[in-house]
Amino acid sequence: MTAIEEPVAIDGAKLEEFVFRAVDEVGATLNAALVVMGDKLGLYRELAGAGPLTPAELAERTGTAERYVREWLNAQAAGGYVEYDPASGRYSLPPEQALALTDSDSPAYLPGFFQIALGSVLDSPKIVEAAREGDGFGWHQHVHDVHEGCERFFRPGYNANLISSWLPALNGVVEKLERGAVVADVGCGHGSSTILMAKAYPSSTFVGSDYHEGSIATARERAEEAGVADRVRFELAPAAAYSGEGYDLVTMFDCLHDMGDPAGAARHVRGTLAPDGTWMIVEPMAGDRVEDNLNPVGRAYYGFSTLLCTPASLSQEVGLALGAQAGEARIRDVVTSGGFTRFRRAAETPFNLVFEARP
Repeated sequence: MTAIEEPVAIDGAKLEEFVFRAVDEVGATLNAALVVMGDKLGLYRELAGAGPLTPAELAERTGTAERYVREWLNAQAAGGYVEYDPASGRYSLPPEQALALTDSDSPAYLPGFFQIALGSVLDSPKIVEAAREGDGFGWHQHVHDVHEGCERFFRPGYNANLISSWLPALNGVVEKLERGAVVADVGCGHGSSTILMAKAYPSSTFVGSDYHEGSIATARERAEEAGVADRVRFELAPAAAYSGEGYDLVTMFDCLHDMGDPAGAARHVRGTLAPDGTWMIVEPMAGDRVEDNLNPVGRAYYGFSTLLCTPASLSQEVGLALGAQAGEARIRDVVTSGGFTRFRRAAETPFNLVFEARP
């Protein structure tokens, strides 16, 4: 005899609260595209410091169509990104938002964050299909907004922390760099971290590597533009096969968890380090337990992990799929399995964990 299930009682107030929360989420999803639109069209930059403007004035200043600008401004005002004065019909960008949306040197700079999120959403239909079969989707397969947005998102944090606090937190590394060290920057992407270190330590030489050909081409161009190409070399190579040995420092910025075989990469790092060398690993901020990461930062990183990091790892051999919220304990396991005997958390920010590993 089949048991009859009692109907679940629905709390109408909780349902209504959730529905309106979902409406806000849809607006936030659409706003990612609107922020990228405002960034690419120069709308934020023209608003910054300009005082109150009408849609027509902003459109004229940016060479865009007034009707689009009017709707964009209203959406931005509804979301609290710009301020609207009903009496004058003008819109203004508060200085705090201007800093976050227009100053690429600020650690609070956000357009890249929105750009990589938008690129991830654009590619999400392909991730849906990959999830049906458990297939991977490589970093190189993503749209350009993912690649460019990633570099633009991480670069301000590196600019703010790498030279001033992260490298000094490592035992004896800054002294080596000042004297003249040999450094491998693995998974370098567009080379922002590599070039930043090269500019800060002119006595040292650097080798950046990445498996994505387009990123390496961009990195080489950036090194030429920065005037460090005589001390920086970029090569196309996976993390477990970059060239060279005897490195004083090996760095990996926000990429170890994306690798199919991070333990294999760890073994390769161990084999290429000098006896007294250091491996610096920068990873997304994460606790070891799911419940530690149920917060706004964890939510964003779990989202990126679902759409970018996990598919990237599954597209490679082994496919360990650590995920962007791997946490310190799992990173420690990977590092020690590669032959490292010393591992510690050296520094952290609200968005990153910085680890030091030594033989």
